[in-house]
Amino acid sequence: MASSSKKLNFIISSEVAKELEKLIPLGKRSKVVNDAIMKELTAIRRRQLTDKLLVIKQKSPSLSTHEIVSALKTDRGRR
Repeated sequence: MASSSKKLNFIISSEVAKELEKLIPLGKRSKVVNDAIMKELTAIRRRQLTDKLLVIKQKSPSLSTHEIVSALKTDRGRR
């Protein structure tokens, strides 16, 4: 399945634009920017999921290691 693209218009600072033009050859800039945005979106998604897990952890009762191991053994049909 071919990947589709969408043209977006947004503004970046002059400093960032100069560095991009200086370091990245014409024709490769879109890929660099796309990869950087994807990395940032992944980091944001991970932070959001971590925050959700921390909320769940705070609402859940604390269990000792022994209680966890015992529950796992029971769940797996072991003693």
